[in-house]
Amino acid sequence: MKEYKLLGADGKFYTSTTPGTYGGNSKAKIYGRLDCPAALSTIKTHPGSYEEGRVFFADERTAVAAGYRPCGRCLREKYIEWKSDEKKYREKILNGLMTDLTS
Repeated sequence: MKEYKLLGADGKFYTSTTPGTYGGNSKAKIYGRLDCPAALSTIKTHPGSYEEGRVFFADERTAVAAGYRPCGRCLREKYIEWKSDEKKYREKILNGLMTDLTS
């Protein structure tokens, strides 16, 4: 069975049999869709360098909990919301995580 290396909310890596739904850049602390045009373009134009800092998340809440922000290109609306009030955005996303953990 294939295993995937994902980054958890605590910033530590773990393996999963389910692939991540979001990708990220650990240097810039940005997360986005796996088909993000900005990420794919960077991977194509700078082979090898972008992949070194590439991380994957099970979901958006995990990415936010790990301290990442939404991509301004592929998650434009979420990025604008984050940019207007980072704290409010984080609370909105993480409240869902806390609800899941207590259910």
